[in-house]
Amino acid sequence: MREIFLREEDDSQVYIEVDLNAYGYSNKYGWLLSVFIKFDALDESAEGFEEFLEAKESLIIRLEHEDRAKYVGSRVVDGWSELYFYADDSKGLDVLVKEILKPVDYIYESNVVRDSKWDFHYRNLAPNELELCHIQSEKIIFLLQEEGDTLEVPRPVEHYVSFTTPTQKNKFINSLDLEGFSFKDEISSEEFEHGIALVKSHAVTSVEVKKVVNELFEAIKKEQGYYEGWSTLLAQDENA
Repeated sequence: MREIFLREEDDSQVYIEVDLNAYGYSNKYGWLLSVFIKFDALDESAEGFEEFLEAKESLIIRLEHEDRAKYVGSRVVDGWSELYFYADDSKGLDVLVKEILKPVDYIYESNVVRDSKWDFHYRNLAPNELELCHIQSEKIIFLLQEEGDTLEVPRPVEHYVSFTTPTQKNKFINSLDLEGFSFKDEISSEEFEHGIALVKSHAVTSVEVKKVVNELFEAIKKEQGYYEGWSTLLAQDENA
């Protein structure tokens, strides 16, 4: 399952695609294959964009079909598209990459190093807890758009939070001092025994949701809590 998100690194944004199911085979593959292709995959209007996507998928399909390596993700940095794979054997990988990419004539570099602990993947590809929250937010926003929602229209949005202990939960509620947020209800389930719902009126554009979630996430972490996502109604439903 591939997911896409943006990460801030050294005052710049890095576009990352990652396979969240990659951990399922981390104990089998211990060699990291890196393929850097001179092509800015962020510019969908660039000449040759479709051809690049075809070359990328051909490389992934060929390496996986021959059971040589598993694609785990990519990064777009400074005009280079970096593709990453993990393999169980390093032999012949560079030669195979050259064979696959030769017909498209890209400037590229490839390298194979031992990484049995998947250190590179954890540091540079895997989303952290907050980034996972933003990935889930983008899925909700996409569904709202599919329903014709006007994302810029402010409406009540419920945000869900959980804590390990009732003491943490109560301390957070009693010290809640976030502009626009109000306590709505307590939530109790097998998954979130000490949960609460907060509500705030705001737009649900990507920029606004990210700002709100970042603010709430920071406050939650001071009490060792967990952000569990958000929900809302369509704007037209709210105005009906």
